[in-house]
Amino acid sequence: MRRIGLFILAAAAAAFLMAVLLPGRSTAQPPLAALRARFQKKEKASIDHTRFAQLKQKFTRPQEVTAACISCHNGRHREVMQSSHWSWERLEYIQGKGIRPLGKKNALNNFCIGIAGNEPSCNKCHAGYGWADPTFDFQDPLLVDCLACHDNSNLYVKASGAAGMPDPAIDLSQVAQQVGRPQRTNCGTCHFFGGGGNNVKHGDLEKSLFDPSRDLDVHMASSGPDMQCVDCHTARQHRMLGKMYSISSMNRDRVECETCHGTLPHVDDVVNRHTLKVACQTCHIPEYAKEAPTKLTWDWSTAGRLKDGKPYEVKDANGVETYSSIKGSFTWGKKLKPEYVWFNGTAGHYMFGDPIDPGQTVKINELYGSYEDPDSKIVPVKVHRARQIYDTRFKYLIQPKTVSTQAGDGGFWKEFDWQKAASEGMKRIDLPFSGSYGFVNTEMVWPVNHMISSRERTVGCAECHTRQQGRLAALKGFYLPGRDYHPWVETFGTALIGLTLAGVLVHGSARVFFWRRRRRQ
Repeated sequence: MRRIGLFILAAAAAAFLMAVLLPGRSTAQPPLAALRARFQKKEKASIDHTRFAQLKQKFTRPQEVTAACISCHNGRHREVMQSSHWSWERLEYIQGKGIRPLGKKNALNNFCIGIAGNEPSCNKCHAGYGWADPTFDFQDPLLVDCLACHDNSNLYVKASGAAGMPDPAIDLSQVAQQVGRPQRTNCGTCHFFGGGGNNVKHGDLEKSLFDPSRDLDVHMASSGPDMQCVDCHTARQHRMLGKMYSISSMNRDRVECETCHGTLPHVDDVVNRHTLKVACQTCHIPEYAKEAPTKLTWDWSTAGRLKDGKPYEVKDANGVETYSSIKGSFTWGKKLKPEYVWFNGTAGHYMFGDPIDPGQTVKINELYGSYEDPDSKIVPVKVHRARQIYDTRFKYLIQPKTVSTQAGDGGFWKEFDWQKAASEGMKRIDLPFSGSYGFVNTEMVWPVNHMISSRERTVGCAECHTRQQGRLAALKGFYLPGRDYHPWVETFGTALIGLTLAGVLVHGSARVFFWRRRRRQ
């Protein structure tokens, strides 16, 4: 009898553990094979542009290339001119501020701060030719740069400090005859180098993605699906899906993993249930800045120091710039765990003239969301922290003029005079400068969406469901099993386990009792 009792107890415990700990299985296998086949099959161009007479002429100006393009692709230039790649702003509803035009044209950041007054340098990545000052004609179709996005020769380069004009050494005829669907090289030329260098801004977008390994990104891996940016960031009439939340506030036109993978992509039902509150990226991007370091802090208050009357730079043992006279001090990081926030797809933004509290960290942008919000999920982010210039009397952030195009124009990178740089920069955005300035702490949040790891390298359960230094330790406002302790929850859970075991024991004992009784009869 004693042996039977021990057997029943062991069986009950095993049954309970199997029910609680072993994952459930979904009925459908994710269609990964179909997705791989879909994206590994590369489309071949149906048109040979080398046969077009319009493109064989000697082009002396890039505007002539645009004229040749729209002589066949009529109307496409108008589509480009309706896109944010051209206007560098879009109408957005910003919570508490109403409907406002928002974009690189009129938003501040805590990297290079802003483009106003600095167009010759910043607008190298504009999809147009010659936006050097406010006189740029946004209605002139010949200023649209078709080659920036459609060059497939990998020869096209825009000149530095030339407001989007191409390098004079480029053979425009040769490039114009080798155009096609945008490739990673087109997108990455600008998006990988934002903020003044490789991987400075995003942390998950850098030049190693031109030819990545599977460990770097399973989607873009050259030996794998070899997906291009436009495979996810699809476009209709030159308006692309996907937004940077540094300059977007509304939950629309987003790129989502579920578009291809569905809302229940896993075989494991337990993991599928996580997708209700956990974004795909949270588990599938355990680290970012995998190859090249990314900038984590930027202190403008130290800028302007000179050696022997000349600007200088300091680099660490890895060749990474830690100080620059024109920009200040930096810290960098590599192979970083993201920070995590609740995010419902909407965001807030600092706008020109918004008042600040210098005693508090200024949020340049803020991702909205909470556990209670049904549209919110946990997402991974990079947070860039800086100290940047503000007006101590008017108490708002300053847009300084940093780029200099002629002697005495106040550009900080030549004159190293914050007073003049602030005065000239604020004139460009039509806000007064009191003449008094200081430096304030700021933060900017960048969602991490690239550098997707393989299934074998995803975040493990114990990295979040743990009491000590888990990934979600700083994310409050909800109960996370394994991380949090609540006496009522613990008591109820223990009681539930006890009742379950008791039920199994009673049921098992009853079945044995009646089985033995039947045998005696």
